[in-house]
Amino acid sequence: MREQSARLKSSGLRFYAPSAYENSWYPHPFLEPVANNQPALVNAIEALRIQVAAIEAEGFSTGRIVLWGFSQGACLLSQFLLTEPAAYAAAILFTGGYLGRGDAVVPGDEPLKGVPILMRSIESDPWVPRWRVEQTARALLTSGADVDLRIDPGSEHIITEQSMNDASWILDQLPNQTESSGMKADSTNRHSKLSMNLEGDHPCL
Repeated sequence: MREQSARLKSSGLRFYAPSAYENSWYPHPFLEPVANNQPALVNAIEALRIQVAAIEAEGFSTGRIVLWGFSQGACLLSQFLLTEPAAYAAAILFTGGYLGRGDAVVPGDEPLKGVPILMRSIESDPWVPRWRVEQTARALLTSGADVDLRIDPGSEHIITEQSMNDASWILDQLPNQTESSGMKADSTNRHSKLSMNLEGDHPCL
């Protein structure tokens, strides 16, 4: 994802990239029962929780943090958003969905109300089926998020150029925010962005 960040056309973002142990957040296919990916999944969620807390400690509120990930990173973030929802600035999920079998457990009271979530995938992706991406979009919508979903034709496990352009656009819509943290309110501190770092060949499946 470090390489993918260079494809974004937005500026004024600070990137954070937590690394997965041996480049994998969990060991088994994401469509298997959640228990099959424990305790790795619990540890991965905790790693995200710690990273978010560290970013907040630097002076960024939750409402200034954008979550994004591709493949296994997007799967993990989908799970994170549904199990530990918060009012983030936005989320960008490239080819991913929540973990486990059956329907997602959707939190009540719309805790993601108003959070813009961009979801992009490929029709015949070899690792992530369209139906799970659509299930995830419905679960996030039920949680109150403003979901923008598009599934493009094809069979490659990629982030298309149009998807990156869409991500750049949503980032450019984020408002500038001046907070009482003592941070200089300029373009370099406009938003923090938590980027899932998944180097290596470890897609969701």
